[in-house]
Amino acid sequence: MRHNFAFNCHCVSLKEFGSFGLKSAFLEGMKLGDSARKEYAVKTNRIILSERDIPTQWYNLAADLPHPMQPPLGPDGKPISPSMLEKIFPTNLIEQEMSQQRWIDIPDEILEILCRWRPAPLCRAYRLEQHLKTPARIYYKDESLSPAGSHKPNTAVAQAWYNKKFGIKKLTTETGAGQWGSALAFACNTLGLACKVYMVRISFDQKPFRKIMMRVWNASCVASPSDETNAGREVLKKDPNTPGSLGIAISEAIEEAVADPSGKTRYSLGSVLNHVMLHQTIIGLEAKKQLELAGEKKVDAVIGCAGGGSNFAGISFPFIADKINGAAIQIYAVEPTACPTLTRGPFAYDYGDIAQTTPLLPMYTLGHKFIPAPIHAGGLRYHGMAPLVSQATVEGLIKPRAYDQVKCYESAMLWARLEGAICAPETSHAIACAMDEAVKAREEGKERVILFCYSGHGLMDLAGYDKFLSGELSEYSLPDQILKDSLGKIRHHPQLAAKKTGKW
Repeated sequence: MRHNFAFNCHCVSLKEFGSFGLKSAFLEGMKLGDSARKEYAVKTNRIILSERDIPTQWYNLAADLPHPMQPPLGPDGKPISPSMLEKIFPTNLIEQEMSQQRWIDIPDEILEILCRWRPAPLCRAYRLEQHLKTPARIYYKDESLSPAGSHKPNTAVAQAWYNKKFGIKKLTTETGAGQWGSALAFACNTLGLACKVYMVRISFDQKPFRKIMMRVWNASCVASPSDETNAGREVLKKDPNTPGSLGIAISEAIEEAVADPSGKTRYSLGSVLNHVMLHQTIIGLEAKKQLELAGEKKVDAVIGCAGGGSNFAGISFPFIADKINGAAIQIYAVEPTACPTLTRGPFAYDYGDIAQTTPLLPMYTLGHKFIPAPIHAGGLRYHGMAPLVSQATVEGLIKPRAYDQVKCYESAMLWARLEGAICAPETSHAIACAMDEAVKAREEGKERVILFCYSGHGLMDLAGYDKFLSGELSEYSLPDQILKDSLGKIRHHPQLAAKKTGKW
């Protein structure tokens, strides 16, 4: 793996300043006092790596977990074989899903596409630090600069490429907030594949511009549940007004993929599975080198919002490897109180979808028939957590937190007014946690280095901001009875013991 990272800067000449009528203003700025110039010089807002220094391998946490993940099971309660997944995924991705290899090479063709926006900047939130009067240094990995505006293309491009190499012509998928659906639409369009997206109904209604993005990139998008699949029709028969869920949308997408008589359609998942976590580790691998360039010798807290686990895994897994090897790092996975998978769900075997078409996965779950409340952080409305993230949580390597949507929007508003960018509702959970950690550092009088994943922008999610500004959003925590009823439906599943070393 290459390690020579370098800055890639654009210097603007005085002649260029003059052409915009800014020459005098620039020269006036040169008259700053020595102390002011010194302060300006040391404040590097963005650390940018050269394209040639993009990581060339993905990191696989499965190779280093202190206690291995327990196997996925078939309906008969026995471990599945790779061949059981071949109607859903191409064999090259199944190999990655099952791999215990620590480092997996990224094909050059994938790197060429990723380099359209990667490496992504690592930024310092100076204004937020000043506002909070904290001695902490807050860094964020800006994943909002991809064509789809989030971290999702990191795996969408990889999955589309591997499917095309296998001879697949069409991909089906689900999407919550629309970030994953638009990312896969972009990737399929780039690589010449057809794409069909089942979008959770509440997000389909709340976020119309995500649908338009998918159409621009030649994908078709329908609201889920739909009348196009048996799974969708069954749900609509029971509740015509259901807001939908990712579990339902996954069932519909898988059903369409396996029903293709040509065998040229496969399903693509934007989170949860091991190969998705793998592809996202490019985020944390870049961030580690960028922090070194920033002069940081250690990181105290790594934070990501968590729905199915993809962006969280991307930022955290390379640092979890350090923690396994003795580093003193706190890793925080932040989820909504409306869908508290890690903080209130059990570690159990459960299906990834409502129609039970996936294997039984060892994960934290709220029950595969769980229908989350229609909060605006649609990308975090999933009943289960990635098995890799779940096992790391069982081991004590990850500390989960749950935040209410009002607190998160308050944090997002403060962020926008200080740092300028409007974040996705999902990302606001990570920001809220980073703020809490920064305040804690202030109260304890300790310097800390805080890193979080800025997983996406919120320019397609302004309806949620409008509701918050209009006072229409309220605090919401999942009621105990709803959770109890949902979990009651998985009591007959095979029992799962939480196996751990007890070191953390």
